[in-house]
Amino acid sequence: MSAFDDRSAGTRGGLHQPPTTETALVLFSGGQDSATCLAWALERFGRVETLGFDYGQRHVVELACRDALRARLLREFPRWAPRLGLDHTLELAALGALSETALTRETEITMQADGLPNTFVPGRNLVFMAFAAALAYRRGLKHIVLGVCETDYSGYPDCRDDTVKAMQVALNLGMQARFVLHTPLMWLDKAATWHLAEQLGGAALVELVRAESHSCYRGDRSHAHAWGFGCGECPACELRAKGWQGYRAAPG
Repeated sequence: MSAFDDRSAGTRGGLHQPPTTETALVLFSGGQDSATCLAWALERFGRVETLGFDYGQRHVVELACRDALRARLLREFPRWAPRLGLDHTLELAALGALSETALTRETEITMQADGLPNTFVPGRNLVFMAFAAALAYRRGLKHIVLGVCETDYSGYPDCRDDTVKAMQVALNLGMQARFVLHTPLMWLDKAATWHLAEQLGGAALVELVRAESHSCYRGDRSHAHAWGFGCGECPACELRAKGWQGYRAAPG
């Protein structure tokens, strides 16, 4: 499911198929979406490495959540354990220094005149994709998996399908490569993302994502909710809570 064929939400050929021998790199922030994408990749590829970024984000606690998620995946999902490879973290302090946003500064979260929330970090996902491709090139990884979505999201233009398609073309031209960028969640709302986690790993994976992943923009891990930890008020918490409610309310 590349950036040019991503409407099947990862179900083409059915779930729980034997993994291919091909390799993948998952952009793994420690959030709900990237944790679900990691499980999606582990179900499909023979070796999967993970990549996180430290760019001075206000919710830097998400980086610590990555370790807990990986550890529990190894322990609780033995069929995936042999496929989970190295973890990488890249320092991108310059991105945070350039960004006057509510995601990189202690400031109130508001909407801007252009219709985007001030949590939008200009160029963030473009930079992430470029650095991910550079790492994938060095590590010999063909597939790059991203948790971006333009269904239930904050409107960020670098999360949109057209952006990912354009970046795939640019990266392959610029690196003389054949990377495939996968966006399993592009057309899923947050309720469907919870359902995908259940399809991939049952109730155990849903609980792992609920308890260990982090979405809150304010970095709050002190307030527990049915859907996980967070302030309960920022846009990321609201999306996650709404998705959880939709997931729990769905029949079956």
